[in-house]
Amino acid sequence: MEKELPEFLQKVIKKYPEVWDGHQGIDSTVGNMKGLDAKTQHLVKLAIAIGAGLEGAVHSHTRRSREAGYSDEEIYHAALFAITTVGWPSAIAALSWIDDILKGIKTEK
Repeated sequence: MEKELPEFLQKVIKKYPEVWDGHQGIDSTVGNMKGLDAKTQHLVKLAIAIGAGLEGAVHSHTRRSREAGYSDEEIYHAALFAITTVGWPSAIAALSWIDDILKGIKTEK
């Protein structure tokens, strides 16, 4: 099981593996459709998580966006667009959640 998944979620997955498999299946199906490339999909999911105000999802999708090859600057830039959509307080909260993840990752300069 992925180590970055929260402990409680890991327990749910263990208890209800068929539900997790279904969730993963939907993600895979949508991800494989013609449209956005895999790298862009990560940034879109980050934006959705920001808009929904989901701290754990912002953490997860920040990590995944970084792993997909986005720079810290690109991730922060994408998050700044939230200011005019979800408002200053929500956008600043999201930026702090992104910082939770990126401050621990050494970046190339």
